[in-house]
Amino acid sequence: MSTNAESGASSQAARIQKTDAQWRAELSPEQYRILREKGTERAFTGKYWDTPSSYGEYRCAGCNSLLFRGADKFVSECGWPAFDKAIKGSIKYHADRSFGMLRTEVTCSRCDGHLGHVFEDGPTDTTGVRYCINSLSITYTPLPDETKTKDLATEAIVDPK
Repeated sequence: MSTNAESGASSQAARIQKTDAQWRAELSPEQYRILREKGTERAFTGKYWDTPSSYGEYRCAGCNSLLFRGADKFVSECGWPAFDKAIKGSIKYHADRSFGMLRTEVTCSRCDGHLGHVFEDGPTDTTGVRYCINSLSITYTPLPDETKTKDLATEAIVDPK
């Protein structure tokens, strides 16, 4: 597997480790709150919550690792960007017992940035999974077609086992 983030995410990609001061200098205060402190943006306020599926790439705002294909995005009406699958190896899964709930938190496998959560209420005609992601934790780059991303392996995991 490649260790170059430009060619796609990989569980073997070089890990990004920075000091708190470095993260604060590179991220906006709101991005820092979400990516490093596991915050959440308010529903229906993020840049990408209602953008339709399209050709393109969604990358981690902390380290630029490829996380999702634009073709795997859907408008779920939950108030946050939603995807039915992620690029294989790009996401780490963690049990989250905060706020009296049991959920599965998703983080970037390269920089450990908090992205959001994954649920089992996604489109039943695809994976049945919904990655619910904070807009401030990702960036989007449109592509003219899906040629660059169509053959990348994807996964849809809910249980962090």
